[in-house]
Amino acid sequence: MSAGYDRPEALVETGWLADHLGDADLCVLDASYHLPAAKRDARAEYGARHIPGARFFDIDATSDRGSPLPHMLPSPEDFAAAVGALGVGNGSMVVVYDVYGLMSAARAWWMFRVFGHDRVAVLNGGLPKWLAENRRVSDELPVVETRVFSVQYRSELVRDMNAVKAQRTADAGAVVDARAPERFAGAAEEVWPGRRRGHIPGSRNVPYTDLIDPVAKTLVPAEAIRRRFAAAGVDLDAPPVFSCGSGITACALALGAFLVGQDRGAVYDGSWAEWGLPGPNPVEP
Repeated sequence: MSAGYDRPEALVETGWLADHLGDADLCVLDASYHLPAAKRDARAEYGARHIPGARFFDIDATSDRGSPLPHMLPSPEDFAAAVGALGVGNGSMVVVYDVYGLMSAARAWWMFRVFGHDRVAVLNGGLPKWLAENRRVSDELPVVETRVFSVQYRSELVRDMNAVKAQRTADAGAVVDARAPERFAGAAEEVWPGRRRGHIPGSRNVPYTDLIDPVAKTLVPAEAIRRRFAAAGVDLDAPPVFSCGSGITACALALGAFLVGQDRGAVYDGSWAEWGLPGPNPVEP
């Protein structure tokens, strides 16, 4: 890959995937997710059109269903059962994509890393690039053989609210918010009902869309990623904590940081869906 990434294994190109669709150890996952306000059914869209052989990775279903917060990480046991049912074993090469190019695919990528699976990559450009190249799609649901998936949980890649509070007051990496600038600034209503406007005090704003080519829907080159973080005052040498509305697009920032060599960045899983609830947590502006 010519984009200058330090960790290029986190991405695969459409040409590579087309050449390897028949590989016995490959598992392709459609991890598309839509915000509730979009009123779109990601599973139904998958059923109508997906990359041949892809299985649907349901981000909401693969979550802690007992939590009042949206799509929080599931237990290791529940994750193992969910991905095993999709045919993913510990030896599988997993490629994830979504219908936006990059939005929720990075969440699935991060979840696999949290649960100890490193053979996982995001399809660069996702379904938009695949379709733009007139590559084959299918409406056939694949026959899947359940596999055993054993978890090795990496707690260092996850932060809860108390850890974020400690990070704010310590000499540690930045808290980086992936939401759109108007949401970060409190100039727009929050998409999650009942949450206050604004952002975590002291946090930096790097909208996840700034890491994506608006036409090709691919990740921008490494130097552009570094420049965007630096412009927001983020020192990637100190492992950041990434946040967003509900822990989805924060993972796109984690992917961008990983590509340029920072593989210890963590995600605040509760994100603004938790921090922004009415209560004592401080909010700016």
